[in-house]
Amino acid sequence: MARILLGAVICSLFVAARCMYSAGDDVVTLTSSNFQKEVVQSDSLWLVEFYAPWCGHCQRLTPDWKKAATALKGIVKIGAIDCDQHKTLAGQYEIRGFPTIKVFGANKNKPEDYQGGRTSEAIVDGALNALKSLVKDRLSGRGGGHDSGKQKTYGGKKEVIELTDDNFDKQVLNGDDVWLVEFFAPWCGHCKNLEPEWAAAASEIAEQTKGKVKLGAVDATVHQGLSSRYGIRGFPTIKIFQKGEDPVDYEGGRTKADIVARALDLFSQNAPPPEILEILNEDVVKKTCEEHQLCIVSVLPHILDTGAAGRNSYLNVMIKMAEKYKKKMWGWLWTEAGTQLDLETALGIGGFGYPAMAAVNARKMKFALLKGSFSEQGINEFLRELSFGRGSTSPVGGGDIPKINTVEAWDGKDGELPVEDDIDLSDVELDDFEKDEL
Repeated sequence: MARILLGAVICSLFVAARCMYSAGDDVVTLTSSNFQKEVVQSDSLWLVEFYAPWCGHCQRLTPDWKKAATALKGIVKIGAIDCDQHKTLAGQYEIRGFPTIKVFGANKNKPEDYQGGRTSEAIVDGALNALKSLVKDRLSGRGGGHDSGKQKTYGGKKEVIELTDDNFDKQVLNGDDVWLVEFFAPWCGHCKNLEPEWAAAASEIAEQTKGKVKLGAVDATVHQGLSSRYGIRGFPTIKIFQKGEDPVDYEGGRTKADIVARALDLFSQNAPPPEILEILNEDVVKKTCEEHQLCIVSVLPHILDTGAAGRNSYLNVMIKMAEKYKKKMWGWLWTEAGTQLDLETALGIGGFGYPAMAAVNARKMKFALLKGSFSEQGINEFLRELSFGRGSTSPVGGGDIPKINTVEAWDGKDGELPVEDDIDLSDVELDDFEKDEL
């Protein structure tokens, strides 16, 4: 019987310890799920107790903490969080002992330690002093506004798309684009170090992939449903999302160059090869060369010299090379020899015969000329040197894209020799002609 009574006493003490605060108290029970919304994103001043249920000092503080919460109701928020149950929050705020009380004032991301006494009267005095300081800061314009406690990471950087529980599925899972998504926490030092690299990479990737690869960011402390869904355990965690495939972890470096390189690899894997465009007018040349870092211009022999089969063999070589180098996102153009003479002259084409190829940088108005064979091997060596920034270049003749003639598109057929008009001699009097000669 004594053992039963002792067990009941121990059990009741354990339950009491675990239930230090209840829904009937004016102390707000805080958890990992509601902390961001209730405290960090609020405009209110908060005093938060970080406690452990087994801690004797915490148990002795409980009645005074409740009494202070009732006295400050509607004036200052009083909360409490069980650090045994919510170890992540305890680690986030570097809790080393219990109870620890922190004041969340104007800057919710940098709370201050409460240094006052532990009686209800001392707690109330400390809260009112903190409130007075907060009001003075607001009056002087030094903070405390509605957004003062909210996460500012990537604010104003439009290339990094803010993802939430509400828009994630529509934007990422149901879209056609490739996504690199960072799951971050506002307090995480590694996340803060990554932020400028992530933002700079997002800007370059948006330009180079024409928005086909996107960079997003999820505040995992706010959107915990997403964090739970994808098993986020540390910060920052980066995942790659491609339509129809399970997400995979990004395991590359954290510099801008590393992120851009991985994004371009993903883009090239998913992108079709660039189209090989015939130069039909000025708009085709300007659009292709101005929108790409390089435009590869080929001048193919006249159709009468090669026929359709010969021309298609050259075009097939270009198609294979465009596929091989598609992640470079270069533009590809071709024209028939003699059709765009001004362009040939500006690019120094003609001296080596046809077919010929030049790579044009329209921004710098420089070009490089293929001096090897117009074959897969020859063109590959030429383009590989360009991709490494090697090879000799020359300024475009005239310093600008020359005049481009408007022509009809090739019909895909063999060429035909021009038909000479037959001369009708039926009306000519040969006798008279002979007399004149005599």
